[in-house]
Amino acid sequence: MRDLTTGSIPRHLVRLALPMALGMIFQTLYYLVDLWFVTRLGDAAVAGVSAAGNVQFIVMALTQVLGVGTMPLIANAVGRKDQHDANLVFNQSVVWAFVCALITLVGGFALAGPYMQAVGADEATRAAGLSYLRWYLPGLGLQFALVSMGAALRGTGIVKPTMFVQIVTVVMNIILAPVLIAGWGTGRPLGVAGAGLASSVAIAVAVLLMVVYFVRLEHYVGFRRELLTARRDVLMRMLRIGVPPGAEFALMFLFTAVIYYVIRDFGSAAQAGYGIGSRVMQSIFLPAMAVAFSAAPLAGQNMGAGNMARVRDTFRWAAIMGSLLMALLTLLCQIRPELLVRGFTSEAAVLVVATDFLRTISWNFVASGLIFTCSGLFQALGNTVPSLISSTSRLITFAVPALLLAQRPGFRLRHVWVLSVVTMTVQAGFTLWLLNGEMRRRNRVAVG
Repeated sequence: MRDLTTGSIPRHLVRLALPMALGMIFQTLYYLVDLWFVTRLGDAAVAGVSAAGNVQFIVMALTQVLGVGTMPLIANAVGRKDQHDANLVFNQSVVWAFVCALITLVGGFALAGPYMQAVGADEATRAAGLSYLRWYLPGLGLQFALVSMGAALRGTGIVKPTMFVQIVTVVMNIILAPVLIAGWGTGRPLGVAGAGLASSVAIAVAVLLMVVYFVRLEHYVGFRRELLTARRDVLMRMLRIGVPPGAEFALMFLFTAVIYYVIRDFGSAAQAGYGIGSRVMQSIFLPAMAVAFSAAPLAGQNMGAGNMARVRDTFRWAAIMGSLLMALLTLLCQIRPELLVRGFTSEAAVLVVATDFLRTISWNFVASGLIFTCSGLFQALGNTVPSLISSTSRLITFAVPALLLAQRPGFRLRHVWVLSVVTMTVQAGFTLWLLNGEMRRRNRVAVG
């Protein structure tokens, strides 16, 4: 356990963010290697895997409910020096991880076909997406165990074991990707199915490594047989914090599905270009996101200790550091965005879409970073409803105009990207206003 209620806030943020960022960089490397091999299979494969990968937002919605419901409660318990409550929350998280995994597997296999039928640009795209999903679903189910254990460690201020597991997992993914996708060494390429299988195998190994760590090395929180019976009171505490962020990721699924839907008439090349551009964007976001995510346990422990001044300072430093990183990424995408995507496609039509997407969408990078930071603070404060309100407002302001624009003559892909920038900027301002109101309310309660 690491006590985050004393000492330099910037130093704590850096210490938490560096291992997390390193793990995310390795994760980014896997994303890019995986994407490179999939692009070798053609536009339909890229479009299908990208559209199918959007389903991960639904799984992430559930993992957010679990992870966000776990981490702040444990961080607050650590701040109060209440080890029993920290262990109770962790073991309840493990119970519900198992339940969520079952829901994911049953629901995923039942709904994968109808989903791809709705968003795929053509039959080849739909077939590729469905094949990928069927092999990736076991890995998605295992994500819940990883999230449960990782959230517990973050709540206690420990991130290095999670980073180590991420690195091992990513290295395994990188090794398996060419073997299973392209058939290197075996002569039996599995194509997009291999991409899904590589991820599932690597995640299974990651779960095993985390279990070994908890059994042998972790002492503050751990598996307790007597606490592995479902407790409704603890579940309600977890849901109050976790459901709003989970719903946010469900909204992200809808947001991305709307994009795939409104651009599908432009063909698989357009969907492939958007898929490559969005995957690259998500990858380069990760180091900056590490700073925002590090703010949650730091602010959470100080919230539990009743030190609101350090909570405010945590937000200020995380916002400054995250915004600087996002500004540098914006500059990169404005100067030479084609350098980030050229290695993944040689087709001019796909390259044009991906490059234009990155150059336009990069104008909302700083706004995105501020939204991530605000989300971490809402988690630490134990009230994530404002974050959900913020995300809902963006879905409404984006989806309705996008669907209307798609029906008008002269509709272009750039209209979608510009609309996304405008709505993200508005959302950032709205989210900052909501956080300011929540902080003022907490100050009044503390003073009273």
